[in-house]
Amino acid sequence: MKIINSVIILFFLVFGAWTGPVQSHGGNVVTDAAGRSIQVDAPFTRIISLYGAHTRNLQTLGLNNEIIGICPMDSWDGKPKFSYHDGLEKFMAARPDLVLIRPMIDQAYAALVKGLEKAGIVVVSLQPGSVDEMFDYWLALGTLTGKGDQARQMVTSFKEEIAGIGAVIRGIPDKKKVYFEAIHSRMKTFTPGAMAIFALETAGGVNIARDAPSVRGTNIAFYGKERILSHAHEIDVYLAQKGAMNQPTIQMIKDEPGFDVIRAVKENQIFIVDEKIVSRPTMDLLEGIHTIAEMLYPGMLEKGGLQ
Repeated sequence: MKIINSVIILFFLVFGAWTGPVQSHGGNVVTDAAGRSIQVDAPFTRIISLYGAHTRNLQTLGLNNEIIGICPMDSWDGKPKFSYHDGLEKFMAARPDLVLIRPMIDQAYAALVKGLEKAGIVVVSLQPGSVDEMFDYWLALGTLTGKGDQARQMVTSFKEEIAGIGAVIRGIPDKKKVYFEAIHSRMKTFTPGAMAIFALETAGGVNIARDAPSVRGTNIAFYGKERILSHAHEIDVYLAQKGAMNQPTIQMIKDEPGFDVIRAVKENQIFIVDEKIVSRPTMDLLEGIHTIAEMLYPGMLEKGGLQ
């Protein structure tokens, strides 16, 4: 049972976004995904981040010395690594004033979270499920860290870039139809509202699996080989994300039994993209959009004046 639970937790850690209240901010109050309301009278200055997207966004906000710990999969100037598997004592010894988590940790490691709060350490659980929620998430991080102006600039810059890309993409007469793979071994894709699908559609792709049902309330969706093959003659491009839970190769996709009838496979239109730039709520989504656009329409954005 422990092994099964560990697999499920890893699945949610890498791909899923647990359902729950949407985080928000207002003035100097941040309400997190668990419903905690945090009054921020002064910026937090000893922060441990237990989620890679938090870490990346904190970097983008211009923080450094304020970050005293990061999760094991991150790398940042030799900063100490912390995990939700670690004992409470390790966190206490570091003397953080804020530990940033996400809902999966809140629900699966409640004892650690309660221990931190009992010790007087503020815990904030954040994870947006959509791009609109991502903007509030960035602003919430800005409020917590005293980087409100920088957070607002992140939102503005992102929206301006998206508008510029949209102006170019709108000129494409026949947009390519794409199947976007999330987990190859289980034939899973993404729900229509997932950030990966936002990246695909912003880049000018048409999601072939718009009817994919969510798995356990996450942004991962079950599709199955039969349904994929039912669209075989429509799929112009087969796109797969690569990360800790999905390690596809172009040859693996080509060799999948039955996939030889898919148009994209026949025409060698198979591409792999790093999950960090398509599935995380960071400014790196812009890189992901540019990367996908170049795969679908080589040179299009460059011709439109966007690098």
